[in-house]
Amino acid sequence: MRPARRALALLPVLLAIAGCTTAPVSPPTITPPTAPAARVVDNADFHLSGRIEQGGLAFGMLPGGAAQLMLGGKPVPVAPDGRFLVGFDRDAGPGALLEAVLADGTIWRRALVVAPRAWQIESLPTLPRGTTPTPEFLARRKIELERIAAARAQDSGSVGWRQRFTWPVTGRISGVFGSQRIYAGEPGSFHSGVDVARPTGTPVAAPADGVVILAASAPFSLEGNLLMIDHGMGLNSAFLHLSRIDVVVGQAVRQGDIVGAVGMTGRATGPHLHWSMKWRDARVDPAPIAGPMP
Repeated sequence: MRPARRALALLPVLLAIAGCTTAPVSPPTITPPTAPAARVVDNADFHLSGRIEQGGLAFGMLPGGAAQLMLGGKPVPVAPDGRFLVGFDRDAGPGALLEAVLADGTIWRRALVVAPRAWQIESLPTLPRGTTPTPEFLARRKIELERIAAARAQDSGSVGWRQRFTWPVTGRISGVFGSQRIYAGEPGSFHSGVDVARPTGTPVAAPADGVVILAASAPFSLEGNLLMIDHGMGLNSAFLHLSRIDVVVGQAVRQGDIVGAVGMTGRATGPHLHWSMKWRDARVDPAPIAGPMP
């Protein structure tokens, strides 16, 4: 065989020995399909009723299978049947965004207009706000506030929030929610509840079903004998200055049950019931929740 032909015949063998192979073919790039954007419904109908105002409480309804509900970016619990409630603090701003994510991914949104209220403001230009608290008082007060916060953090699972609330005691209203005094130009704390003046010993009834989350065994520095009842879904009642407490922590109470009696323990100038309510971090006005005084 001629040398040229012999070299051509040996070429495949030499290439194999040298490890020269055909370059591999890269697999085709597969682009995943783009997920469809979630459907957004603005001005959605949350079936709201109640008071969308400073110090107000409103009730709403979502279709079954709601995955999440937010008010102002904070989560709001929703009952299995889709019902929920939202509250607005005494100093709430003029608006809040209510947003829900439904089970199918649809987003419901509604911009709420929170109506302002005209508060009862009393100016006392010649009186100082008060004395400087002592270290002993501050230490005691810190423990009391921690107990109150721990009580409010509990979720009893009560469904009392669904009921039409009633007045725990009837009588002359001696203090209204949201009122405030201005001492020599310096604002004092606003009144966080409603006061009903009645003689010491007047029975106090539960305004709705609930579970006792705090029953003071000794008077608090400001609140005196303090009783707190959780109505569920972040809504709770506090009853201050009681002369006695007739229930214990963990006890379930029904609307109308006697839970204590009017007094003037703690910082009080006369016998009365101070009834305050909170929905989560928002202080709400009990008076419109209970309706007109019988």
